[in-house]
Amino acid sequence: MSTVLLVHAKGGPPLGHVLSRTAARADVHLLALSALPPSVAASAERLCASVVLPTDAERSDLVSLIVARAQAVGADAVLTFSEYAVVAVAEACEALGLAGAGDAAALARDKRMMRHTWHRHGLPQPAFRPVATQADLHEAVAALTAPLLLKAAWSAGSTAHQIIASPQEADAAWQRSRETMDQSARLGFAELHVAEAAGHFVVEEIVTGDTAGWFDEPGWGDYVSVEGVVTGGVFRPVCVSGRMPTVEPFTERAGITPASLPVDLQDRVVDLARKAVDALGLRDCGTHTEIKLGADGRMWLIETAARFGGAMTVPQIEEVFGLDVVGMLVDHLLGRPVAWPDRVLGPEQARGAAGSLVVLAVDGRGAAWRDRRRWDFRVVREAVALSEGSTLSVVPESSLPDGSIVPVYDPAGGANTMAALCLLSAADARTVLRDFTALVDALPDVLPPAVPAAPRPGPPAGRSRNTTAPSASASPARPRVQPAVPSEGVAV
Repeated sequence: MSTVLLVHAKGGPPLGHVLSRTAARADVHLLALSALPPSVAASAERLCASVVLPTDAERSDLVSLIVARAQAVGADAVLTFSEYAVVAVAEACEALGLAGAGDAAALARDKRMMRHTWHRHGLPQPAFRPVATQADLHEAVAALTAPLLLKAAWSAGSTAHQIIASPQEADAAWQRSRETMDQSARLGFAELHVAEAAGHFVVEEIVTGDTAGWFDEPGWGDYVSVEGVVTGGVFRPVCVSGRMPTVEPFTERAGITPASLPVDLQDRVVDLARKAVDALGLRDCGTHTEIKLGADGRMWLIETAARFGGAMTVPQIEEVFGLDVVGMLVDHLLGRPVAWPDRVLGPEQARGAAGSLVVLAVDGRGAAWRDRRRWDFRVVREAVALSEGSTLSVVPESSLPDGSIVPVYDPAGGANTMAALCLLSAADARTVLRDFTALVDALPDVLPPAVPAAPRPGPPAGRSRNTTAPSASASPARPRVQPAVPSEGVAV
């Protein structure tokens, strides 16, 4: 049987899903650059031929570590599904002579190089400037048209995003973004190979999205993602996923497979994604390309990743289209024939729909919850009414334990301040969107309070007792301390 070295780090699809699909195709040796989620540790021991957690000293030269471990186990393929390990694994595959994303992996990781590449190819995207210092940021703010978005060039999950509405806000945005990147690194949500990555930023103009000409019903977000794969340098689209509107500044709340796009519009989106991937020159890897939708059919490229989409995108594809894209990619990297779809799959080929929701302490309008709550999936499952035939589950490895206090949402922290990740299956994408909307609206009311209300003094004799509990105290200011996050985040 063939041998695969799987490099695990935070983010990406759930490790349990990835492990089981990979183990069905090959003997798996796991190199864990992040601690294994407790819910997966036992199955990892069962499914893997070996599990190695390297020391900090061993991780100082990550590519050499991966190469040495691959050689020790006789790996026929090396892969990762984490954004933070993509570049290191690609370089290791090059050194080993194995199939991988290739030298272009960094172009699909560093947002500065990505945008420069697309600019040279004349592809539509927001105007931008790379930023390495506070002085660079001031120059960029003067050159571009506000409002602007400052983002870390190597981040994921909308981490360290800051909106700059005027030049006077630049200094505060710069300080907050850098603080957030430091926090993320301590949590393990940071680039693992490029030492100076935390100091790289890009600022870009915020383009105006519009869904009116794209979707037949309201409630959809103004961007989509094209899920696909590159094999031998050839881009093969699999499907298009839709979104709910983001939470300010641009934190993703939910992804839905498939997107409810008409065939002609879906083809236009896929064509732009193909041009974006082709321009980057990727070779053998999964891909995830995000595209902003505008009025009059306009589109702008947001970013492309040299890996499959995070959160539950991969399990959603398997549920809806019956494609085990993890196993298919493993087969391809091992040199086996794989029957990828002849063309992108859409609602017509789907068996229902599925979506993943990131639980954040904000309501449907993006406003912070009025009080603190405790996450309890059992309460949610029993209290929130969904459409007939819809089923809701929680992803344990990407969720806080029941009883945990839901973190205050921090716009700069993005998905770092999530409480849980939920998966919903329904008859169609419209139903997923409707049920998620109902779920988001219900959460701040059905979840138990973080601090039970203090009992009121009893009423005077002869008068009835008021049984209405007082509301909990208002949320404190958003903390700038390390948030409580699940063991595995969602780099989408």
